[in-house]
Amino acid sequence: MSSPDEDGPRFPDRDAAPQYALPLVVRVERGSPPTRTDALEGAAYAVLRFLSDPRVDAEDGDGGEGGEWTAAVRAWTDGRIRKVVRRARGAGWERASALPGITVSRGTAEIRVFPPVPNDDWPADLARLQVSGTELDDPEDPAAADAGTPVLWLNPGLPMTAGKAMAQVGHAAQFAWRGLAPQGRSEWKALDFDLAVRTAAPGRWAELVASGLPVVRDGGFTEVAPGSCTVVADLPALRREPSKQCGNDHG
Repeated sequence: MSSPDEDGPRFPDRDAAPQYALPLVVRVERGSPPTRTDALEGAAYAVLRFLSDPRVDAEDGDGGEGGEWTAAVRAWTDGRIRKVVRRARGAGWERASALPGITVSRGTAEIRVFPPVPNDDWPADLARLQVSGTELDDPEDPAAADAGTPVLWLNPGLPMTAGKAMAQVGHAAQFAWRGLAPQGRSEWKALDFDLAVRTAAPGRWAELVASGLPVVRDGGFTEVAPGSCTVVADLPALRREPSKQCGNDHG
């Protein structure tokens, strides 16, 4: 069974802590934007690549501070785990690419994820990028995910811009990662974080939310009402041992 929302009123310390956000930038060039599904899957993949990077999770074995990004990640996870998606093209993408981070590709999508930054102190080359109204389309409905593939299921009754949905599937990927045992994390990483993002069938959504799998519940900062369930992370490994992680956003 999922735990109560981590960012709700039962967890006031999350709001009292300094607030950070994980920046993601999607490349949207004129005339060649990525498809929506590629961008969503790319966002989830970028978050997983970031969380598993040695600069985030490295441990020196002597109780040290881990990797060079570990302190920023700890500060971020002490508060609300916000993710903010911006878009860039041309020179803006080049400037963003020069900052420390990780660039990933997923089909037609190219996304760069950066270490968490304070909500009120973004690097200038990221702060100037557009954040609202990022909308992308699929030329046709994506095919059904292969059997056994981890799927991040979107709420079929909750329209979201592509940028908002990218942040939400990023949260779902993070909660799934947190819910896995070390062996499960290693196995998923060995498969290069195989995953799919799909919209759930309307008749199945309530079942998914009640399944004990990680559920993202939005913090209500943008687009949707606070507490709205946006994504369910459906991993075979978590179905064998349902996660106790439940979420809460963020962005």
